[in-house]
Amino acid sequence: MAAVASDKADGQTQWEFSCDLEVDYESEESASIVYAALAVDKELQPDKVKRQMSVSNGKLSVHFEAVEARFLRASYSAFVDVLTLATKTIEEFGKGMEL
Repeated sequence: MAAVASDKADGQTQWEFSCDLEVDYESEESASIVYAALAVDKELQPDKVKRQMSVSNGKLSVHFEAVEARFLRASYSAFVDVLTLATKTIEEFGKGMEL
């Protein structure tokens, strides 16, 4: 059985699928750099997937919501790919970098 997004009385879409991701960079600076690098990439289908990011205490927190599981999986997977690249870049070149 597949869950499908439906319209509420006010016309807004219900986001039935969600997940959270938290990465502890142990540095506010590193977490902020990754946040800044990833914040420019907007969701390709904002009517089907939304992503909210925040940085606090050296941790990058990301909340995903989607109308279908397949959109959530695709968005999460693509995000983790670029998150991994940004993290590896900071590990390799991040000594003394500033935002």
